[in-house]
Amino acid sequence: MPRRRTSSSTGSSTSSPTVPRNRTPQPVRVRRRSFGDFVKAFLAFVALVVLVVGVPGALAVFVGWPLPHGAPKLEWLQREITVSTFLHILTVVVWLAWAQFTACVLVEVKAALSGIGVPGRVPGAGPSQLLARQLVAALLLVGATAASLTPGLSQLGHGLEGGHKPAVAAAQATPGLFAQQQEQAADTAAALAEQASHADGGSGARQHGDTKYYRIQPPEGRHHDSLWEIAQRHLGDGRRYKEIYELNKDRVQPDGSKLSEASLIRPGWIMEMPGDARGGELVEMPDPGADVSPEAQQQIHDYAKSGDHAEPAGQHGGQVSVPAQRPAPDAPQHREHAGPAAGQETGRQTGHSFGLPEALLTAPLLAAGLLGALGRRRRQALWQSALGSAGGRRGMEPPTPTGDAADAQDALLVGADPEAVRLLDRSLRGLAAQLASESRPLPTVYAAWLTGGDLHLQLAQPAGKPPAPWQLGQDQTFWMLARADAERYEDAETAAPYPGLVSLGTMDDSRLLLNLESVPGIVSLSGREADRAAVFASVAAELATNGWSDRMTITLVGFGEDLTPLAPNRLRHLDGVDALMETMEAETRQRRGALGAAGHDSVLTGRTGPAQHTRWAPHLVLLAAQPSAEDAVKLAELAADASRLGIGYLVGTETGELPGAAWEMEITREGKLLAPLLGLELEAQLLPVAQQRAVVELFVEADPEHDPDGPTTSPPFLVDISEQGRPAVYARLVGPYEIIGLDTPDGERSALLHEALALLLLHREGVHPRVLSSALWPRGVTPDVRDALLERLGAWLGTDPDGSPRLRTDATGRLTLAKSVVSDLDVLRSLYHEATQGKGVDSRVVRGRLLTDALVLVRGPLLADRPEGRYRWLTHEIVDAQLPLLVADIGLALSAFHLEKDRAERAIEALDAALNSAPGDERLWHELLRATHATGDADKLRAVAADLVGRSGARGLPPRTEALLDELLPSWRTGTAAVG
Repeated sequence: MPRRRTSSSTGSSTSSPTVPRNRTPQPVRVRRRSFGDFVKAFLAFVALVVLVVGVPGALAVFVGWPLPHGAPKLEWLQREITVSTFLHILTVVVWLAWAQFTACVLVEVKAALSGIGVPGRVPGAGPSQLLARQLVAALLLVGATAASLTPGLSQLGHGLEGGHKPAVAAAQATPGLFAQQQEQAADTAAALAEQASHADGGSGARQHGDTKYYRIQPPEGRHHDSLWEIAQRHLGDGRRYKEIYELNKDRVQPDGSKLSEASLIRPGWIMEMPGDARGGELVEMPDPGADVSPEAQQQIHDYAKSGDHAEPAGQHGGQVSVPAQRPAPDAPQHREHAGPAAGQETGRQTGHSFGLPEALLTAPLLAAGLLGALGRRRRQALWQSALGSAGGRRGMEPPTPTGDAADAQDALLVGADPEAVRLLDRSLRGLAAQLASESRPLPTVYAAWLTGGDLHLQLAQPAGKPPAPWQLGQDQTFWMLARADAERYEDAETAAPYPGLVSLGTMDDSRLLLNLESVPGIVSLSGREADRAAVFASVAAELATNGWSDRMTITLVGFGEDLTPLAPNRLRHLDGVDALMETMEAETRQRRGALGAAGHDSVLTGRTGPAQHTRWAPHLVLLAAQPSAEDAVKLAELAADASRLGIGYLVGTETGELPGAAWEMEITREGKLLAPLLGLELEAQLLPVAQQRAVVELFVEADPEHDPDGPTTSPPFLVDISEQGRPAVYARLVGPYEIIGLDTPDGERSALLHEALALLLLHREGVHPRVLSSALWPRGVTPDVRDALLERLGAWLGTDPDGSPRLRTDATGRLTLAKSVVSDLDVLRSLYHEATQGKGVDSRVVRGRLLTDALVLVRGPLLADRPEGRYRWLTHEIVDAQLPLLVADIGLALSAFHLEKDRAERAIEALDAALNSAPGDERLWHELLRATHATGDADKLRAVAADLVGRSGARGLPPRTEALLDELLPSWRTGTAAVG
């Protein structure tokens, strides 16, 4: 039976991260052959016949065999060299050259006919192989198997079917060299794809004997078989369930029904499996074996016949579909298989996906940088307000974003790929450390590509063999690091070697990062003003917040004044070109002088030296407005030596012509970033005005100095702490995780349900479904699996007595919990709020009881027993900073309550309890010193001082703590040493 063709992945399982991937089927344009093509093919044929057949024939006829017919003797070396001898030597050289050229022709023909994108290299045959390549390509240009085998920059990230490695970037200082090969590659790609299509179609019959089938098992207890679990068991990756679905869709099952939805399968149904399926439960045809009943054998045999309904060849209207591969870890924008088939809005017309900004969803490195910077800003705000005189925000939630800002925050949570940022940073720093240990300079890197989890660096020129585990790529100017090798890198104490790398966009599933500071001149960007602004904003935001750089200066001219809140220490806005010229002329002179004085030829040399962390930080200039002709000339003069100095220029232009522009790019209305001379056509990474404003709003609202009055002191969610407010479901998160009021779910899904509930409990304002799925499955999940989990979560939580579900969806589509589902963190916040702003304000007794009850709830850090590898989304949260501050506030309030009645011992107990969860809070130590001093026990005070000094480590005590010790214990500097 011919195997049905499917557009789903047939690649390896998750254990093979380097399999090339394509997001969606791509049509291939077939160009009609002209008369000139046939003339070129004929001339190429004649040339090949003359060189391959005519040369040896002519040598044999006119010269004969040049080598001696007997064994060599010593006296031959003593003979006089005659004209005949010279001709024989020359004939041997010609024979060797012919043999080398013939080998090149054979290699090129084999590569073209077999569909291999990069043929083998014949040693020492550079010019000969290039000539053979051009002649073979011209000859096969009119045939069905022609293929251009000269890789260009545009080929990086294009994986061929069959698991061949993708090509790597090939931009050079003279990028025009690649333009002449682009048309030929486009013309011949269609024929190669057509050949692969025919090869696939013909292989189905040969695989008849390898066809495998699986019979859907009946449920065991609460466990029901599913396509996801079948794919997980037999294909190694549950996400490959779509392959099984495509192979069996609409085929008649033994009970007469058909498979119409991937989530609806029944026991007893038969599923045809992909050819690489493995496992003892599978049945192979045509010999099912002795373990299958005759009835089952007949059913499988009948079902196998139904596979002939596959769409016949030529039904695609001239388009060739490339199998969609599994999503890669460095491409989180594909994690839910976004596309029309998944019910997602796509395209830049909408700009959103499931209500979230598409621009942020498809920019994993940018989103990770913004999310990390936002988290640091919020933590800083918490500590500033905690240590300040006004404690309105201490321990409480930051302002909850709404509207576009809320959508932007959700998109950052979904789109961010911090793991890719971590691997990129460690890989680059590890490379720099290895080169420094070998006393080798850093090579100049023009670009980096992230493809399939692997990192490809394109060098300006060959730099020798890379240090292990790096490998050479397609030639001497490409260094490649596999993801598996990158994961072995640890944090290196070295400067970031290439901080100027910034994402420009994607080609298929490969992401291009251009090293702005290494470009030999200016990078120009043309296109509509709004489109250029979106590119400039994306570049500025990523440079300001990325995780693979240290110090950096980014000067914005003609745009971006409102972007400075993202990174006030990095971003600088200038009013006009005149101010820019004055600044850059001075800095260019200063950097040239500093390099000369240090004896360095470039900033890269300085970054591996002893002052690497403090010198040679890049300065990147983003000029959105087109400069005048005079200013453009001055800018070109400054940029001529900029790459050596660590200065990069990205300049916008309306006309597309700019003096001194080394690389010219254009952004189209459709969001394509084009660089014809580099052979690039990318899906541009953009940050449109609406998303730009929403992101900036998040940072502005997180600034504690933005609103002097501060936000309301009430936490976003208060619970009824009376006996009448006893919850139906109570989760203990502060300390070991446990749930009261629900049965423990059966099976392996229990951990996922618990994690989902914890995320919802920590976000009472609501959680977007895509944020939830991204948190639980950071490497990706399909919408149907996510929806199935939400259905199980709703069933597990149940309903309230009035019949309303405890898992709900608000007007914005976000998931929320009913008030009957409560955590101890909710109770902790409510008790503290009631004690300090509610009934406890007017009643001292009530305040003491509420504060004591609150402190009793603290059993340890948040989710203290969470399993390894789960709850990674907590790294994006600030609850790990909020909880210690809240506990410290409660301890301080309870200590003050006891000290009002001179109960110093009780105050010390409260402070000690708070220090168990907030050991680094300086306020708690100050109050502990005061409370211990109030007891009049000098020895105990010295012991507390010694403990505090021991905890401070090499950094020493903070100045305010030293001042307090000088006041309470003047002899602490000598006394603590004696106690220690």
